[in-house]
Amino acid sequence: MAPASHLLVPEDVSERFLVTGVLGCLGAWVARAVLADGGEVVGYDLGEDTARLRLVLGDEDTDRVTLVRGDITDLEALERVLDDHAITRVVHLAALQVPFVRANPPLGMRVNVAGTVNVFEAVSGRLDRIPGVAYASSTAVYSASDPSPAPELGGTTPSTLYGVSKLADEGMARVYAADRGLPSVGLRPYVVYGPGRDQGMTSGPTMAMLAATRGEPYAIGYSGTAQYDYAPDVARAFVMAASSGRAGAAVYNAPGVAASMEEVVTAIRAVVPEAEITWGGDTLPFPPELEAVGFDRDVGPFPRTALDAGVAATIAHFRTAA
Repeated sequence: MAPASHLLVPEDVSERFLVTGVLGCLGAWVARAVLADGGEVVGYDLGEDTARLRLVLGDEDTDRVTLVRGDITDLEALERVLDDHAITRVVHLAALQVPFVRANPPLGMRVNVAGTVNVFEAVSGRLDRIPGVAYASSTAVYSASDPSPAPELGGTTPSTLYGVSKLADEGMARVYAADRGLPSVGLRPYVVYGPGRDQGMTSGPTMAMLAATRGEPYAIGYSGTAQYDYAPDVARAFVMAASSGRAGAAVYNAPGVAASMEEVVTAIRAVVPEAEITWGGDTLPFPPELEAVGFDRDVGPFPRTALDAGVAATIAHFRTAA
C-alpha cells in the first residue's frame, strides 16, 4: 500500500483545496473562488455555524463544501484530513482575531502560532502532493510608528499580541523554507470588507453596510485613513498564491484602496442615501497605507476592485440575501 502522502487525486478533479477557517469571511470567499475554478473544497474548522458560507455561497454551493470539524492545534487530526481527502492545495486562514487574542492570550497564541506551525509541519511532509502553503498574515505586523506607505519588507514592532502572532508566523515560514524546503506565500490584508465580515476590530464598515441595507443606524468605532480590501479580491489572491508554484517563503501586502472613513461612508451613502452612519474613536494602530508591489511582480495581477464598486456589490449581496 502506498504511503498516504502519495494518494492520488481523481482525474475529474483539477485540485482539492483544504481551507482552514473556512467558516470565516475569507474562508467562505476562498471556497467560492475554488468552486468557481472547478476545484473541490474541504473546509477544516472548529466551529459549526455555516451562516457565512451560506451568505457567500448560497445553500446549493455550501452543500458542495466538505466540512471537517477539527482543531488546528491538533497536528495528527490535521495530517489525517490532508491524507484522507488527498489534498493538493492548502490555504490556511484559521486564526483568532485581535479582540479574541486580547481576551485570551494563551489560546490566541496556541491557535495563531502553534496552529500555523502545525500546518507548515504537516505540509512539509507531503510536498510530493501539496507543493506549498498560502497563509494569512496581517497588516497588524506593523505599528503606528512604521512609515506610510509601510515597506513591504514588513514590520518589526507590532502593537498587539495578534500582530506578534502573525509576525511569528512569517518567521516560521522563512525557517521552514530554509530547513524543510517548504514553499509558502503569506498575504497581509488590511481592512477586509464584504459579505461575511462581521467580527474583528475592523469589521465596522461592513457592519455599517449591512445596517444601511436594513435601514438601521450604525456607529463605526474607529476613524482616520486605512487601506480597504474587498474580500473576493483577497480570496482570489489566496487561491492564486496556493497555486503559484514559487519556491521559498514570500510575504506580500494586499494592494487595497486607501480611503478616509469619510470616503467609506460617502461610498455607502452613494448606494443608500438615507444611511445613518457615524464614526469616531482612535485611528487604527497601523500605517494608513502599505507598499504593495511584490504580488503583482512574483505571482500575478492582484485583483483590484474600486471602493465604490466593492461597497455597491456588498450592499447588493446583502439585499439579495435578505
